[in-house]
Formats: sequence, C-alpha cells, structure tokens
Amino acid sequence: MGNDAAWQENATPGRFSGRTVIVTGAGSGIGQATALRIAREGGRVIAADISKQRLDDLVADNPGLDLVPVAGDISTEETVAAVIAAAGGRVDALANIAGIMDNFAPIHEVDDELWDRVFRINVTALMRLTRAVVPLMLEAGGGSVVNVASEAGLRGSAAGAAYTASKHAVVGLTKNSAVMYGPRGLRFNAVVPGATITNIEANWGSELAAGRLGPLMQANIPAPATAAQLAASITFLLSEDGTNVNGAILASDGGWSAV
Repeated sequence: MGNDAAWQENATPGRFSGRTVIVTGAGSGIGQATALRIAREGGRVIAADISKQRLDDLVADNPGLDLVPVAGDISTEETVAAVIAAAGGRVDALANIAGIMDNFAPIHEVDDELWDRVFRINVTALMRLTRAVVPLMLEAGGGSVVNVASEAGLRGSAAGAAYTASKHAVVGLTKNSAVMYGPRGLRFNAVVPGATITNIEANWGSELAAGRLGPLMQANIPAPATAAQLAASITFLLSEDGTNVNGAILASDGGWSAV
C-alpha cells in the first residue's frame, strides 16, 4: 500500500479540544504532520524542534492554529524545562517524534561520536522529556504517550548498529512504561514507521552494510508513506480513540513487518 495517492487526511473536529499535546520534531516530517493534525482537531500543541526557523515558518504558515513553538536541543535539560514551562503545568499527551538516523555502519565500524549522538537524540532525549511529563500526568490521573520507534526497532535489517539499538531501546522503554503506569491511567504506545517521505537523512556509510542490507531492503520495503499517513496512526493512539490500547508497538509500515 505505502504512499496511497487515493488516501486523504480526514481530520476529526474536536478530537483534541481542551487538550495540551507536546510534539517533538515538530518542524518537519512526521512531527510537523502530527502537530498540524492535532492543532486542526482543536488541540494546543507545544511544538518542539531543534530549528527555530522551521518552527517560525510553521507558526507563520498556520496563523489560525494553537501552536506554541519551543526551539532547542531536546536532549538538554534546559530545553526540556522550556517545553514543560510552555505547557503551563498540564500535559494531556506527548508525541516523542524527534530522531536522527545513523550511517548504516555495523558494530565494528561504529565510532563513539556517532553512537553517542544517535543515543542522545533517539533515547536519552525521549527519556528526559517523558521523565518530566509523567509526574504531571500522574497528578492529572491520565495521559497518553506515543514514541516513534522504527522498523529497526523490530528487526536487524533496517539500519546500522547504533540506530537499530536505539530504536530497540525505544520499544523497551515503551513497554516498561506501559506496565509501570497503566494502572495509574497512563497509556504508552509506540508507532513503527517503515519507509516515509521525510527530510531525515540516511546515507550509506558502510560498504558492508550496502552489500548486505541493500538487496534485503529492495526486495521487501513497500512504497514510502507520507508523513500525514504516519500522523494518522500517531494521533489515533494519542487521542481517546486509543482507549484500551497500552503497550502496543503499532507497525505503520505498509505491511513491511509482515514480510
């Protein structure tokens, strides 16, 4: 299925009315599509991104929507604090979408700088922001968190060692949090995108990986989905429509995970 030209986003008016939702990576790609969908459905969106310019453009292009921009590196406690301050003491939902790719390097080719950077953005930043949000949700008696994992969180043939390990960590954090906080009214789920049309860069930095993974990907990956298609999956789980769904790892990948 993948990028289905016949599919059109069909917003549900009022689905997020009165709700404050944090979205990371909101300046582009899946994060931007998710932020816009939530705002179109009545939500107040705390839009976090590393790029102030992208956030300024997002707000300027959508003057009728409730978008609160917070620019900064989400892996730092300073930016986490700024996001929480912008939320004003109430967070109904959190979408951890910001992430970076690796260069497909297998473990013997991984350098420390790449490893640390991938884990800092994909895992540590997600943990720190969630750690700051959970007390607010516990106090309110409810909340929904959606983490964006990856096909690399389900299999070993979708990326390099660093990215694959980081997204397996995201899956583990999601499941552990679902178990820990489910009885307190909090839901934690993950969405697993397959190929998606975004600006995330994926460069083959390894000859070994290109020779081993290239043919596997060519044979198995469905056509890329649009960012709006991923936003549809994410907002379902963020919203009250996701009631009774907790600890799910939802593949939104055009069927790739079934191969």
